[in-house]
Amino acid sequence: MPHPTIADEAALEEVLSRPDPVLAADLASVPGDILVLGAAGKMGPTLCRQAKRADPARRVIAVARWSEPALRARMESWGIECLAADLLDRAVLAALPDAPNVVFMAAMKFGATGNEPLTWAMNVLLPAMVAERYAASRIVFFSTGNVQRLVPVISGGATEDMAPAPIGDYAASCLGRERVFQHAAATRATACFGIRLNYAIDLRYGVLHDVATKVLAGTPVPLAMGHANVIWQGDANAWTLRALPRADASCPILNVTGPETVSIRWAAQQFGARFGKAPVLEGEEAPDALLSNAGRAFATFGYPTVALTTMMDWVADWVQSGGRSLGKATKFEVRDGKF
Repeated sequence: MPHPTIADEAALEEVLSRPDPVLAADLASVPGDILVLGAAGKMGPTLCRQAKRADPARRVIAVARWSEPALRARMESWGIECLAADLLDRAVLAALPDAPNVVFMAAMKFGATGNEPLTWAMNVLLPAMVAERYAASRIVFFSTGNVQRLVPVISGGATEDMAPAPIGDYAASCLGRERVFQHAAATRATACFGIRLNYAIDLRYGVLHDVATKVLAGTPVPLAMGHANVIWQGDANAWTLRALPRADASCPILNVTGPETVSIRWAAQQFGARFGKAPVLEGEEAPDALLSNAGRAFATFGYPTVALTTMMDWVADWVQSGGRSLGKATKFEVRDGKF
């Protein structure tokens, strides 16, 4: 990447949404509109922009509630068509435009504990409705590494062949989302593809942002969930879009993350060295953690284009210079599934 540092949000969103020739070639094999459902979250805006930049003549339609009007205006300035919708309203969902390519990003994670009915409605009922409404489309949907069990740190991460063992309502409902799309693929031959993401890195949020912010502030960095996987959000978005031509009635589901098992202790120490202050560490590492093995994704899409050390340099510079935070902690330290 050409940027030694990323100066502001405009530069950040440009880097996050920058397409490459491989993405453009893959999208060329699936012509037609791209409809992104739940497009106003952490990843949706730059995913939509990346799709538009990869093929400027293509119609990219972003659907969300748009609680942040400035975001909608910014996305429209990128040439993205923005539609407001309550996706749980069947009449509203039915009225959305047809599209041969659908990216399903709508979900509920934070606030799931204490609001379990809405969590299941968003994470299971809504996918069932979308799978029915867009039965003739290609659908790439997001899932999460949380559907897997905690695995030994030395294991290299859970593979897709391992039987899921979700902890808590959020993770269980995300497995329900997978099963709903698998059912649509099996019974209606809907072309589906699942992305089990584990954890995307922006400079305004993410595991590295969480750790760096704590180190700079001198607040304790919890170590119980002592290891994590991370991937640059731009790479995760590109792989999601590149999954569209790979969607089929077998409904493949791939782990999407980076190749390293990142020690939280090590990351805190690295940020401490960059900030010139010793991190405050709390607790001890458990022998297991939420980890994913993304070997199949690497075989399919190649390796991530942004290295771990580059992400850490960018995050450190961003946090130290007072760059804006989205105020959305990943809660990577949670081990009981309560989000």
